[in-house]
Amino acid sequence: MAGLNAAHRNHYFLQEAERTGIHQPILAALYRVHQQPQLNDGEVGLGIAPANRIALEQVSTFPEQVQFAANTIRSLTDKLVAQGWKGEEFWEPTQGRYSDRFLGVIANGYNPPANDLVAARLEACDRPTLIQAYLDSLVIEQSASSDTEHAPSTVAYLDGALQQFVEHITRHYVGLSYQREALLEALRIWRKLDSRPAIVASLLSSSQSESQSNQSDSREGNGEDRTLDDRLIQAVQPLSSSFAGYPHQREALIRLVQRWRQLPSRRATILSLSTNTAAEVEICAIDSALIAFAQSVSRRYRGQGEQRYALTETYRVWHELESRTLVLKELGIDAQVLTASNPDQAALIDAAAQIDRALLEFIRRTPVEFAATQSQREALIRLVQLWQGLDDRSGAIQELLEQVRRMETAHRTSPDAPFAPQPIALPPRPMTWTPETIQLHAAIVPNGSFTWAEATQGGKHAPPNLATVEAIERMAKAAQHACDRIHRPFQILRWYDASKVSPDVNQRMVGALDRRHELGDAIEFYCDGLTGNQIYYALDPWWPGGLGRYTQYPLLCYLDCRHDRVRWTW
Repeated sequence: MAGLNAAHRNHYFLQEAERTGIHQPILAALYRVHQQPQLNDGEVGLGIAPANRIALEQVSTFPEQVQFAANTIRSLTDKLVAQGWKGEEFWEPTQGRYSDRFLGVIANGYNPPANDLVAARLEACDRPTLIQAYLDSLVIEQSASSDTEHAPSTVAYLDGALQQFVEHITRHYVGLSYQREALLEALRIWRKLDSRPAIVASLLSSSQSESQSNQSDSREGNGEDRTLDDRLIQAVQPLSSSFAGYPHQREALIRLVQRWRQLPSRRATILSLSTNTAAEVEICAIDSALIAFAQSVSRRYRGQGEQRYALTETYRVWHELESRTLVLKELGIDAQVLTASNPDQAALIDAAAQIDRALLEFIRRTPVEFAATQSQREALIRLVQLWQGLDDRSGAIQELLEQVRRMETAHRTSPDAPFAPQPIALPPRPMTWTPETIQLHAAIVPNGSFTWAEATQGGKHAPPNLATVEAIERMAKAAQHACDRIHRPFQILRWYDASKVSPDVNQRMVGALDRRHELGDAIEFYCDGLTGNQIYYALDPWWPGGLGRYTQYPLLCYLDCRHDRVRWTW
């Protein structure tokens, strides 16, 4: 069995660093420097050995080595703090890393005190080697960000930015689940606890709340949410003034910002604070509720005057029109029919029905066409305000935030759960396909089973020219014949591929395969319940082009539309 790869190891480093509030590159550095002991899972360790009540079998796998290495670094940090170390002695603020002095202490090794039951012994190592390994790991962490070219030259701003963010955070707390989890995570790390149930138990005073919080898979009820929220706000308020620059405090606040802003990484969080320290809830937080409300309107519409007005106003704001008259014109309605001094009742009824049909079609398409532009969002906020009879925009936003809170915990059968998205209606099929007319959900050939989404990986690889379109069509027609003979759908793994990323196969044939996929007339696929050999033997007698199979991947099969009959097995 193959060992862990770099991504697996980094996952464990990151997981344990976040749990203990330490800087993740130190774990990667310990792994690179120690490369021992040899572990039961075939890996090598981080220099962690049994100590006190930590037995050998508890540190005999890679995940356990990382876990106890993180515990041990935290224990060592606590010991130094107790000895009088200040925050600045642990950290180089301009470089955003541990100080050489602290790294030197780590390099000396560590034996935890007898009363420390979660830390193990850390073996000593060469100080310069550890520092260099840590710096190398830091570079890897920083280079993982997609915005490195816009990164500031120093991160000396970080501590001040974190304090500014936290100082005003409670005034922007509205009880959304991600906000609650952000505060819980920060307090957990700040208080050096290892789990969410532990921090919840420490915040809730009653024994009943404590026992319920230890059920890790359960969620607090509404009453407990309110109690927990009150305790969270009280506990978070002094964090800014209490910040002393200790490593776990910094990591706690970084995690708070990361979860609050729902950012993908620690590095992205630090970069975001270089330009913005505000904690306001972004208006996009209500978008899911806006879409859910728009979906509900078509089911609740009864043709009443105030409902028609609400939808008309929504249409006007959405399309940035200046008046209701322009809305009617856009909808193809003769405004004079509605404004005539002696209107024809039949004409009025017909016009109202036409307006209703057009407005309902518009509101049905809003979930598909919503691109989060300001006018679109404001149109839907206006819809909520008018439909619900609310006084102003602020009231509508509060209503939507409450809807988001209900949606977060709603069972899928609950009325508060978001409606399932409805498939969009396809436009008429063009006479011929071109790069400009491709419809991703449409079948490539009439009545066929292969779509443009399958051929282009969901539009990721759009055909750049007519030659590619024609090659894909050619492959779709031929593959449809093959699929009909197999009597099972083809699960497409690769079709048109402009990335030139070669599959993991015999390198002698990689170039040829890539050229066919780049042309658009090759597919790599499998059929549920069949092996590649079964498919191969069923197609071999009659398939006129390229047909291949893989010994390393026994379920896969390959077809292309070259003019020559070619067969291969790799």
